[in-house]
Amino acid sequence: MTAEPIARVLIDSPLPQLDRLLEYRIPAALDRDAKPGVRVIVPLRGGQRQAKGYLVDRVAEPSFAGILTEISEVVSAARVLTPEVARLARRAADRAAGTASDLVRLAVPARQVRIEKAWLAALDAHGRTGPGLDPSDTARAAQAAVTTIPDDIVARLIDTAEPATARRVAVTAPARLTQLPPSEIDGNPLWLPVGLADLVALAARTLAAGHSAIIAVPDYRDLDLVADAAARLLPPDAVARVDAGRGNAERYRGFLRALEKRPTLVIGTRTAVTAPAHRLGMIAIWDDGDPLHAEQHAPGVHARDLALLRHDDSGCSLVLAAHTRSAEVQRLVELGYLTAITPARAARRRIRPTAQATGGDDPGARARIPSMAWRAATEALAEGAVLLQVARPGFDPRLVCADCGDPVRCRTCSGPVGVRRANASPSCHWCGAIAPAAPCPRCNGTRRRPTLPGSQRTADELGRAFPGARVIVSDGEHTHQRIAPGRTIVVATRGAEPLVDGGYRAVLLLDGERMLARDSLRVVEDCLRWWQNAAALASDDAPVLLVGVDGPVASALATGTTDELIAAELADRRRLRFPPAVRSATVTGTADEVRVALQPLSGLSGVDVLGPVDRGPGAARAIVRFDYARGADVARELRAALVAAATARAQRRRSTLRARLDDPSAFDLSADDAPA
Repeated sequence: MTAEPIARVLIDSPLPQLDRLLEYRIPAALDRDAKPGVRVIVPLRGGQRQAKGYLVDRVAEPSFAGILTEISEVVSAARVLTPEVARLARRAADRAAGTASDLVRLAVPARQVRIEKAWLAALDAHGRTGPGLDPSDTARAAQAAVTTIPDDIVARLIDTAEPATARRVAVTAPARLTQLPPSEIDGNPLWLPVGLADLVALAARTLAAGHSAIIAVPDYRDLDLVADAAARLLPPDAVARVDAGRGNAERYRGFLRALEKRPTLVIGTRTAVTAPAHRLGMIAIWDDGDPLHAEQHAPGVHARDLALLRHDDSGCSLVLAAHTRSAEVQRLVELGYLTAITPARAARRRIRPTAQATGGDDPGARARIPSMAWRAATEALAEGAVLLQVARPGFDPRLVCADCGDPVRCRTCSGPVGVRRANASPSCHWCGAIAPAAPCPRCNGTRRRPTLPGSQRTADELGRAFPGARVIVSDGEHTHQRIAPGRTIVVATRGAEPLVDGGYRAVLLLDGERMLARDSLRVVEDCLRWWQNAAALASDDAPVLLVGVDGPVASALATGTTDELIAAELADRRRLRFPPAVRSATVTGTADEVRVALQPLSGLSGVDVLGPVDRGPGAARAIVRFDYARGADVARELRAALVAAATARAQRRRSTLRARLDDPSAFDLSADDAPA
């Protein structure tokens, strides 16, 4: 029996062979500060080098029979890795065949020494920097109105005594705006989608009941709205914002605030789901179908999956809300795991389809706006702002050969060629190289034409058609969160639409046929989400017109039956064994590495492999499809293959084998490689 306590440490390393808890002795000099959750530095390879890590647990007896080395240093007394987050990282990593340290690296921001020292100095004996909500704040938060969820379900979501099965809901929010009362700070009211407002109100009532809440949104636009709404219901020190967009210092300050032992509303983007929260009472995710919720860094776990795992561990309420239900949420609803909450048919936004504009010299035809939509825009401009959603930014985003229609490709990197702004030379979207006129490789023609005008060109044409109207472009290069009301035309790409107080007087959804032609498994639900999110910015009595789309998608939008269309999509995928009816994994590397990694999967029932296929010289990729019941087996075998490849003594170079489970792009073609 050892005289010194034993620390179990998670090394901060992406190497799969180190993805386990290593044991170290805690010397007497470090015993006071070496508590679970602190950052530590430990020796590796017999002390040849030092590694950073987190002390996850302390035990009295080691599991290793040999001689243990000592922890080198406790970096700080701040216990930044809570047991709940450590368990979440471990479970998520096991499910995704990844490493827990990769998830912890996303969950715990980089240390900011000055901010952390000030925070530690401010902690009192109870481990908090101040009291919870005072009685007046509690009363105001408890009265926050939730309009899209029935009162009895709201009561169950807030009551932690209710069973977890009664506290999981999928909310289809009506596509409309609501107005919150003026702020005490600037005296201005706040307009925002009613679904977002209700999530903030539900979180405020959770805090009033003495529990913390987490709200995760796709991007900074939604996050700013959530922050503004929270400021109207809660005091500033009751809200912790943990997004990276505000800089490392502010993110770390918000993270430390979430560590305090008092009820807190944690808001942020996808990583907010992993934030510490005292007595967590609710996790809410807005618009889970947005691809921004899918983590791009290894192991690539979706925020929705993290929320499901954390709900299962903590028993907190789980709310997945959006204007359009994702196929993954639809599957959980059909399984009975989530309770579906949908607006009444009369409250649903109707989006009217209209025919695509045909050729002609009138301004409406040049801007791809049919006569009915043109009249609606003209009448709406007399009352306020009009929104036009387009597919692409730039002037002429894609150029093709005028004779044969083949896409024009860059002679340097074979990327797509387009014109970014008026009077600019054609250039490559990938490498930026200028693309001078050259004969078409297929037909030898030299004439070029655009396939579809972009946001800049559409704005130029509308500016000439409506003299005196203000024209604003909102896209990736020109960002606008909110615009002033008035006679304004806003041309925005999908997801970049700014808000206007009171809502737009008309919304025109252009390029719908082009958006639906994208080669993607999720194209229908993506389009429904883009169009419903834009429609939600219109005033209640404003027309919303979808140009150039017919068939089931147009019918569902016109009749308010988008949930039924998503259910039909899921049924089709179930017949074809496509996600989310089954899970999937992509395995990439050299041909030999992929072949060896796939061998243990060949004998498993409910598992089938597509490929491998060549991905260039010496490279290959395969797609593995498997039933949910086989998820643990597939993840375990793929992780074992990654460890074996990383530790193979015979190989002379670093392994290129990679595996990503639930890869959202596994069955998609690149938009840039799709036919023009």
